[in-house]
Amino acid sequence: MQRKTFTRTLLTAAALAVALPGLAQAQAMKLTLGHGAAPGNPRHEAAVKFAETLKAKTAGRIEVQVAPSAQLGDDAAMVTAVRTGALDMTANSQGAVSVAVPEYAAYGMPFMFSTPAQAFKLLDGPLGQELAQKSADKGMVVLGYWDNGIRHMTNSKRPITKVEDMKGLKMRTPPDAVLVDIMQALGAEAQQIKFAELYVALQQGVVDGQENPLVNIHASKLYEVQKHLALTSHMFQMTPFLMSKRTWDRLSDADRKAVTEAAAEATALQRKMSQEADDKLLDDLKAKGVQVTTVDKAAFAKATAAVDAKWLTTPIGPYLKKVIAAAR
Repeated sequence: MQRKTFTRTLLTAAALAVALPGLAQAQAMKLTLGHGAAPGNPRHEAAVKFAETLKAKTAGRIEVQVAPSAQLGDDAAMVTAVRTGALDMTANSQGAVSVAVPEYAAYGMPFMFSTPAQAFKLLDGPLGQELAQKSADKGMVVLGYWDNGIRHMTNSKRPITKVEDMKGLKMRTPPDAVLVDIMQALGAEAQQIKFAELYVALQQGVVDGQENPLVNIHASKLYEVQKHLALTSHMFQMTPFLMSKRTWDRLSDADRKAVTEAAAEATALQRKMSQEADDKLLDDLKAKGVQVTTVDKAAFAKATAAVDAKWLTTPIGPYLKKVIAAAR
């Protein structure tokens, strides 16, 4: 009798030993979310909101550590890390993600969207779902399409009002081939520099100018080293909010639901904050001494028309054609 009891005890202990690691994993999970924006930027605030919401929805089981300001590497490095599973999540740049999934570039064609809302109408529908499937095929699960704003140009040399004013300017671009094409079409010299190194590059005159949405220009204090702001509205960019498919595949159905719901709340907040920021930042930049000009957008659009034509001949052509038809 004692031997039977002892045997049962051993079997129970063995079963628990096998089950406990799984139970512990189900009880607690720590994830990392990296991005390149500074604290105060809507991208960071939404990432923090996501972490707080997911923790609440899972009764504290899933904790997300947010690493801002390119602490984990630049955007390109974080895309690679997410694809390999070395990083769980990233709120990344359209250009860096398009290296892995070229169709992202379709949304950055020059002068395609005058407001982010126009772009999100497409991204929140079938075209966005198609893009998400292409992302999943490359190891990345789309949790949301965030707003990286309508982009404008700054420089330290001169006011920009017409296309000719762009000639010869050394302009920094992120790793985005469409932006390089736009700069070259306008007569500027494009030079890729990591965002984390941009302030110093502008300060030291490595480049004359750069282009970004107002919220990035403001949050990273680029106005301290740039005198002129031209409201070019030359490009829309999104911020894809991505999870590594390897991380996603480890989650239970319940945890996937919690992640999806938390991401939806964070996405709504990020878009709202971006819109509100754009509405008030222009006045603040003027107050800080930045000289603001408007440009002849029709002339700028005409000068960059060849960019669309070029990209329609690339492998993303069929997808781009659908985006252009829906947008224009």
